[in-house]
Amino acid sequence: MSAEPPARPGPAARPTHTPHIGLGTRTPSVGAAARTLRLGAAACALGLLAGLGLVACGDSASTSDSPVVSPAAGTSASGTAASGSTASPEALGSTTGANGVRTVTSGLAAPWDVAFLPSGDALISERDSGRILRLPAGSSTPSVLTTLPGVVHHGESGLLGLAVSPTFATDRYIYAYYTSAQDNRIVRFRVTGGGTGAGAGTGAGTGTGAGAGAGAGSGGAGGVGMRAEAPTPILTGLAAGVIHNGGRIRFGPDGMLYAGVGDTGDHTLAQNRERLNGKILRLRPDGGVPAGNPFPGSLVYSLGHRNVQGLAWDGDGRLWASEFGQDRFDEINLIVAGGNYGWPVVEGTGDTDGGRFHNPLVTWTTAQASPSGIAIRGSTLYVAALRGQRLWEVRLAGAGVSGRPTAVLTGTAGAGRLRAAVNAPDGSVWILTNNTDGRGRPRTGDDRVLALP
Repeated sequence: MSAEPPARPGPAARPTHTPHIGLGTRTPSVGAAARTLRLGAAACALGLLAGLGLVACGDSASTSDSPVVSPAAGTSASGTAASGSTASPEALGSTTGANGVRTVTSGLAAPWDVAFLPSGDALISERDSGRILRLPAGSSTPSVLTTLPGVVHHGESGLLGLAVSPTFATDRYIYAYYTSAQDNRIVRFRVTGGGTGAGAGTGAGTGTGAGAGAGAGSGGAGGVGMRAEAPTPILTGLAAGVIHNGGRIRFGPDGMLYAGVGDTGDHTLAQNRERLNGKILRLRPDGGVPAGNPFPGSLVYSLGHRNVQGLAWDGDGRLWASEFGQDRFDEINLIVAGGNYGWPVVEGTGDTDGGRFHNPLVTWTTAQASPSGIAIRGSTLYVAALRGQRLWEVRLAGAGVSGRPTAVLTGTAGAGRLRAAVNAPDGSVWILTNNTDGRGRPRTGDDRVLALP
């Protein structure tokens, strides 16, 4: 299963997988193969109980299988897989490594997301502590902006995604997705002081929406001259769990807030349109249902998801998402309004049930990826891999994918588990390491923010 979410027993049947290029069709497996899969899922569930959700089934394993690309019509899928490193973090005692990859800051505790204020200052969420750190532009030393009140961490839950209002210069709002004692929720709060800065955040189509950032909390000064007011919930009642909480939030180029919400291990939720878990949601900035949503009166934008933790838009406004598989296949999906992505009926590429389900454009084995945050820069989609302990680069070609994904930050040049990829205002891509999340092997200086030029 995927390294991020320890598996619980899944559907009675699972699709088989034939590695090949092109849009394949799979039907649910039966007989011995299905029995083996059910036993594997059950073993993972027992491991979850024994380890309180902190150790994933097969988390230390890796494979040399090639990623599978399923191109859209008219796009290329030629090329060979590459697994060698083309970039590396800094050597001990230096600030810049091979190919210019540098450490921006270090010493973070289970960081989960990064968002940028228009000034260029970065906001970093820490999952377990509930803290939001502010890193001034050009600095390597963050300070605590605020600690969100009521954050509950257990397993994968806690303070997760951050986003900054696209109209921050006038409304000063920062958004956060976190787990409380009752639910998963999205809140927003204003910050005062610190100025509004110049520029426009990271912009639409970069994978971080039109600006980004976060903060909220229990009062007190944080950062330099900036204070966070008390948060106001805009969406509550999302089911929460030890696993599969989703949590990525991003403003899209349309000014709406999108949220990846996990199924919390309850597979029945993903296909239930009346429940918001196992979905990608589209909200107005105040939490209301925006015009143009595919299901009238509903926040649901797409359904049939297991655990979406990556959201990004390309230059033409198309939404891409990364998805954790259970035991076999992680996914990159092109999201369309009202689309059904098959979970728990299908994992990876499979039978579309006469067009009812959308197939992914890229799949990996769960040992290769366990994809969390993603970012798009130009025609390249960057995928931060947890269990895979690498950064995947996927070349986009319109609504499809060209060639095979390339793995960087691997092997001796690797940085361990990677949680997020975010476009920075200076044009680099920031990568969050995640070796202090309870599943990694922390190294000196972990966790860190790396900048890929």
